[in-house]
Amino acid sequence: MTGVPASATGSSGRPAPGGKLGAAAVNQASLWNIANILTMLRLVLVPGFVALLLADGGYDPVWRAWAWAAFAVAMITDVFDGHLARTYNLVTDFGKIADPIADKAIMGAALICLSSLGDLPWWVTGVILGRELGITLLRFWVIRYGVIPASRGGKMKTLAQGTAVGMYVLALTGPLATFRFWVMAVAVALTVLTGLDYVKQAVVLRRQGMAAERAARAEREAAAEQ
Repeated sequence: MTGVPASATGSSGRPAPGGKLGAAAVNQASLWNIANILTMLRLVLVPGFVALLLADGGYDPVWRAWAWAAFAVAMITDVFDGHLARTYNLVTDFGKIADPIADKAIMGAALICLSSLGDLPWWVTGVILGRELGITLLRFWVIRYGVIPASRGGKMKTLAQGTAVGMYVLALTGPLATFRFWVMAVAVALTVLTGLDYVKQAVVLRRQGMAAERAARAEREAAAEQ
């Protein structure tokens, strides 16, 4: 097998005119897989969600319900796009970059809007967004030594955050409004605890990586002296 698409070859097996162009088109088309389309949908939903949440001053229960629906769709696509990409080998460079951006964009937009409306204390928004930014920088700090895997606690954090923020998007009153406060409290606690766990993992990973580098350097120096 030559690796050249059949449509780009002639009957003799040699690349037909325009073969490179055809191969490039195939590679470009691979970006338009279902996982990436769901990620793009989530990005498009962000401005629509903000418009719905802030419509009519931000306090109309009907508009808030529509905003919740947009937020729910974004959260659901977040679950499915990653699963589809891994299951069907649809991982692309675009997806690696766009997926986390889409996740943080919809969550950040929701938190900032809710705080600006006075529904959510600014310190909660600061803790959650600060943690996400800090972990992103932390991953870059240790990327030469390895990747910090997503933990079960991190997945629970994401679920708690999505549930809590979704409840705050809805115009809830009475016992449900009280209940959502406790759901958000759990989400904030998990945000802090998993953040500290990531810091611990990053420090350990960096130390192990630096130790391995020193050992490899010592071996090279010893071999050079012989």
